[in-house]
Amino acid sequence: MNPEWIIQTSYFTAAVLLIYGLKRMSSPVTARRGIIVAGIGMLIAVLASLLYIFHVGGPAKSHLAVNATLTVVALAIGFRWAWRTGKRVAITAMPQMVALYNGMGGGAAAAIAAVELLGSRGHTTIEIATAFSGALIGSVSLSGSLIAWAKLDDRIRKPWRVPGQQAMNMLVLLATLACGYHIVSSSALAHTAPEPWLTFLFFVAALALGVLITVPIGGADMPVAISLYNALTGLAVGLEGYVLQNPALMIAGTVVGSAGTLLTLLMARAMNRSLGNVLFSNFGDADIEGQGAIEGRLKPAEASDAAVTMRYAGKVIIVPGFGLAAAQAQQKLYEFVKLIQAAGVDAKFAIHPVAGRMPGHMDVLLAEAGVPYDIIHELDEINDAFSSADIALVIGANDVVNPAARTNKSSPIYGMPILNADRAHQVYVVKRGRGKGYAGVENELFYAENCYMVYGDAQAVLIKMTQAVKDLG
Repeated sequence: MNPEWIIQTSYFTAAVLLIYGLKRMSSPVTARRGIIVAGIGMLIAVLASLLYIFHVGGPAKSHLAVNATLTVVALAIGFRWAWRTGKRVAITAMPQMVALYNGMGGGAAAAIAAVELLGSRGHTTIEIATAFSGALIGSVSLSGSLIAWAKLDDRIRKPWRVPGQQAMNMLVLLATLACGYHIVSSSALAHTAPEPWLTFLFFVAALALGVLITVPIGGADMPVAISLYNALTGLAVGLEGYVLQNPALMIAGTVVGSAGTLLTLLMARAMNRSLGNVLFSNFGDADIEGQGAIEGRLKPAEASDAAVTMRYAGKVIIVPGFGLAAAQAQQKLYEFVKLIQAAGVDAKFAIHPVAGRMPGHMDVLLAEAGVPYDIIHELDEINDAFSSADIALVIGANDVVNPAARTNKSSPIYGMPILNADRAHQVYVVKRGRGKGYAGVENELFYAENCYMVYGDAQAVLIKMTQAVKDLG
């Protein structure tokens, strides 16, 4: 059997599995199986790529031992690291891990471009231009994702902004494009590899661009930034797949790039903002103090009182946020929900598209606790139901339930679609302290007449609430 035929068939099979797996991920019910199917597809693609080591359209036999050794070492390191971190990562650290994986994908695409262009293989002008397009996008994704990881991991606590930052970013972009144009045009004319120093300068500028774009972005916009870099990584991989004439990379990269782009736009729309506004508006620079005093007062309540009230309610809607993940209290929450459901309470979960630190963060959190999918509802599905709810229980969420987004035109989050928790008959908010949300905006809900604050770590509060319901018998 022709080995080349085996490779191309394997790539086609891998591409089909990747697309099918992504399709299955569109529903929480089938997402786990979709991940497994896509993983099998990636395994097939890796095994097919290994055939090139044995001179099937690949390196010379004199390099066989070196390439085989490097490949085995790389696979061993990557497998060990991924297995170890994947099993140990906490749900609160999942966004950081996703950001790192995005960056590694972009970095891999940029590395492929560097090897191809500095190596001995001849390329057409289109291939050279494509390689450097992928190198630029992949490098920006790598450095930008690393900054996003540092922000999510609290290693960078505040956005770094300087006067004229946008102009500086534009100059760096133009310098990067100028280097790329010179490399592409000179390589195409001379039919030789570009000067190493110029290629090095290109990559330094591209990496710097990713850093400069990301450092001003505020924490509230990190879910959109992560989604954007996911899309950029997919696009970079697809472009380098074209250079390598690798259909698996082309198809997988295109699918990831298009899906990531769509998700990024949907996330930005969920915040009622354009992508350009997210990247370049310096969100959070507004004068929060100048937006007027909030009427009302904060009214503390005991966890046991909140629990008893919900035990005798007819309809309860729960809004989870990052505070729930930080306390790792999802299991205790579902235990409490099952208790009130057994008492006849209609309990549902309401998920905002940008709740948490990455797209789908709250869905993953609740799935880990075993919450049934049929009681988890997105914003558009459940928002009208708040007005008929007896109680809204907000746990660790802040900006996504702030009525200022509807009523206060001077607020930085004005116009952002929110969950209408304030329209429930009564609201209980579980919160560790009196601090502001990730966007740095004071929450008007907390001062509303129908809102009561239950202060404390979410897990400790839910333990008290669960015990209070159990004590009722």
